[in-house]
Amino acid sequence: MRANPATDTFSVAPMMEWTDRHCRYFHRKLSSHALLYTEMVTTGAILHGDREKLLGFDPAEQPLALQLGGSDPTDLATCARVGETCGYTAINLNVGCPSDRVQSGRFGACLMAEPALVGDCVAAMQAAVDIPVTVKCRVGIDRDDAYEPFAHFIDVVARAGCRVFIVHARKAWLDGLSPKENRDIPPLRHDFVHRAVGEFPECRFILNGGLDDHPAACEHLPVVDGVMMGRAAYRNPWLLSTVDEIYYNQPARPLLRAEVVRDMYPYIESKCAAGVPLGHIGRHMLGLFQGEPGGRLWRRSLSQNMWRKGSGVEVIEEALNVVQEVAAQVAA
Repeated sequence: MRANPATDTFSVAPMMEWTDRHCRYFHRKLSSHALLYTEMVTTGAILHGDREKLLGFDPAEQPLALQLGGSDPTDLATCARVGETCGYTAINLNVGCPSDRVQSGRFGACLMAEPALVGDCVAAMQAAVDIPVTVKCRVGIDRDDAYEPFAHFIDVVARAGCRVFIVHARKAWLDGLSPKENRDIPPLRHDFVHRAVGEFPECRFILNGGLDDHPAACEHLPVVDGVMMGRAAYRNPWLLSTVDEIYYNQPARPLLRAEVVRDMYPYIESKCAAGVPLGHIGRHMLGLFQGEPGGRLWRRSLSQNMWRKGSGVEVIEEALNVVQEVAAQVAA
């Protein structure tokens, strides 16, 4: 491990319909230092939509990066400037999402076929803001199985000024595989990212893909500059409770899951009072007791009750009581 870890030594991946503001607030209760990301927000949505709804966040979520989707340099520059004004610590360009909807908008993984355009987008955003501009990409698309097309993409975008690449170490099939299949079927090529680290020493590389726990992630840290977890951290958020100690050389906080739950109560009460359904917050907490006695009962109790109209903190407390009763029985 490096003596002075950077902000992005560990990050939680941007995930559509998952890493919203409620998810990030919850995750921040588990780690003070992990870099968090928004869901991808398109330039069109920011330019023409409700910016507070799209970009609003609680200051407690920092450090927080905004991920943008788009391919027009002018629009991206404008949106990056908006993001900086809102207080985000970094702007990330999505060049990795393989969904049909994203491709139809000419952004996401299909942009790996246009490295010069990606370079123009990066240069425009960097000229517009003073915070870091980064790129999240794949190691290739479609039939690009060789290392050279990936290296060419990195070279062109790096020459345009990009210094941080977050790489999902699988290629993306843009035709024939669903987004879900693209997360699992293309083989992992961690070796491509390791090789790029040596060939582009002026750049930082954050490794994503196939990192399901901390031992698997830490294996790569002697080579890459940081690691990113996605669904593993979402489905088992307790993984985040040791991030500060493992990746940031900070003393472990003596957290208990029940303490984290109750620490969420003021936030839940304020949001429910403002009209946010409890389920919009509670769904991100379903995996907190994964692998623990009573974990399935916690999940079931929340799933059955958190979407009822008018549900509030009492639903969370009831589920927590169930877990604690089971834990007490196991300990007895």
